[in-house]
Amino acid sequence: MAHYDIKILSSLLDSYENSLLSRGENKVNIHIAFQFTKKTMPEYFNESSLAYDEIHAVVKELERKDFLSVVWKRGKEGHIIQKVVLKEEHADEVYSYLKRTPKADYVNQHLQFLAAWEQEPKEAGIAQKFAAWLKGRIEEGRSVKEFIDLSDLEKTKKILAMLSLVENNKESCYIREFSIWHFGDSKVFEAQSGVLGKIMRRFKTEFEDMDTYQILAEYNIYNTPDYVYIKGEGELFFHKEGKSAVDLSCLEQGIGISGADVKNIRVSGKNKVRKVITIENLTTFFRWQEKNSLIIYLGGYHNSVRRELLNRVYQELSEAEYLHFGDIDVGGFEIYRDLCEKTKIPFQTYHMGIWELKHYEKYTKKLTENDKKRLQALMKKEWTGQKKIAQVLEYMEEKDMKLEQEIVRKTMEMPSALSAKM
Repeated sequence: MAHYDIKILSSLLDSYENSLLSRGENKVNIHIAFQFTKKTMPEYFNESSLAYDEIHAVVKELERKDFLSVVWKRGKEGHIIQKVVLKEEHADEVYSYLKRTPKADYVNQHLQFLAAWEQEPKEAGIAQKFAAWLKGRIEEGRSVKEFIDLSDLEKTKKILAMLSLVENNKESCYIREFSIWHFGDSKVFEAQSGVLGKIMRRFKTEFEDMDTYQILAEYNIYNTPDYVYIKGEGELFFHKEGKSAVDLSCLEQGIGISGADVKNIRVSGKNKVRKVITIENLTTFFRWQEKNSLIIYLGGYHNSVRRELLNRVYQELSEAEYLHFGDIDVGGFEIYRDLCEKTKIPFQTYHMGIWELKHYEKYTKKLTENDKKRLQALMKKEWTGQKKIAQVLEYMEEKDMKLEQEIVRKTMEMPSALSAKM
């Protein structure tokens, strides 16, 4: 069965719901129509098809039910349909005929839920921002299908619940464990992780350049064991059972420590380590070598595991110079600022200055529109005691450029006056 009645009426209701008519806000005299064309109804114009008479019979029956009116092609009255027009005053009957719930009902259900949800006491966070955004968009009649389906209120409830649970999670766990604890099924949470990541990137600036797994790691929820990579000078002590040490200088590419083991280690080397360097990207971490230094792979934004390690290192090596080496772009400086704010360690930027932008100019890229917006916001922030960073940001804006850290090499060309503090 072709079900031409369902096809025609469904299309009319789709158009109706996307118009102002369904909300009673229409100020212009318009009508909802379904045009008969070779694209919308190809079988109607196919001379070898038997559909012509069937379609006419269906349309006449729908007209008899007062669901629509027929507009015939001029000069072809009774023979060629130009379009059918919905009778808006009978829209409720059309919904009943199709056994379809009006979009307005879904809208009202969501607004009632969001209004009640806003009244519940919660800490300000992404979930609250997202709920407020949804409520505003729905009230304005704007689309929210980027994140939710208005016809599935239960899914919307689940998404907001998941956001709140993630933001309030304190215990280190794996994604499937988290899912079982809260939803009784190991796969429920992961099935929604894509949209959760998308929401979190949209409503928290520092997550814009992070993938979903990196974001979840910020809340101690891991896809696989979270490892911290460390190399250079110093000794690594493990003291959970007995006491043993690893001389890091004997390992050319360092060692990876799982998040679960970080709390059981201690780094020593006061007489050897003059610099503690955090590096944003893994390629640079593996390539970078520097005497009298302890080097830690940060992996973009640092999570709780990396912060714990950094704090342990700082307790042991507080007299060392703390340097951060990342991309010379907006994300790189956002990561640096976040690192300083959350660890309270007096980090300085390293090889992230104007000299590098000039020296590697042919490898630079132009700023995107999003880069420019974020750069403006970053330039408005206070950079107390870090005038050179403000100068770098201004230079990036003026020259319309950014640079990935992987191209920066440690060479003798680096002017000593600009080396560590830039």
